[in-house]
Amino acid sequence: MSTATGPLHGIKVLDLTRILAGPSCTQILGDLGADVIKIERPGKGDDTRRFAPPFIKDEAGNETSESVYFQAANRNKKSVSVDLTQAEGQALIRKLAARCDVLVENFKTGNLAKYGLAYDDLKQEFPHLVYCSITGFGQTGPYAERPGYDFLIQGMGGVMGVTGEPDADPQKVGVSIADLMTGMYAAVSINAALVHAKSTGKGQFIDIGMLDTQ
Repeated sequence: MSTATGPLHGIKVLDLTRILAGPSCTQILGDLGADVIKIERPGKGDDTRRFAPPFIKDEAGNETSESVYFQAANRNKKSVSVDLTQAEGQALIRKLAARCDVLVENFKTGNLAKYGLAYDDLKQEFPHLVYCSITGFGQTGPYAERPGYDFLIQGMGGVMGVTGEPDADPQKVGVSIADLMTGMYAAVSINAALVHAKSTGKGQFIDIGMLDTQ
């Protein structure tokens, strides 16, 4: 399917995610035709740019400096370097949000509020915006402020208890299933919210927790 003719062609997504759960979500949206603008840290970029080897090989079979891991979760995206800690960077994100239909982020709960970029900071100015927040444990509850990692969520969610040898210790699923399924649920939720926004003109806040998903 061509992204130029996909069902989400014309939809613009502001991607403030990194590592895997968030990027896998926005990659799905990009695969479906959305125009995804990925925001990365100046000088460093997404952490997964350094998750290598393996590296992508060029047409001659020689290794490049591009991480396979990064490319596997970030195809069909346009990367832009923005410093969210600076007022200029925060203003740029707001300008982009005004032009986008969707914003996806996977910062720790409350972190974007420090920069005036949380949902509550943007909802009045951009009522059309579908804002999806991906965290380990959701926006509320005793674990809300804790970071979430795939290995941790697999253990807490119980999937390790049904993986591996019957008489052996619990074992991690071979792929990062907690991350990937969280990204999948986020993408499904965003698509539903876009349908709602199309008929009402109103965006909404989507709270996706990895532990809830697992």
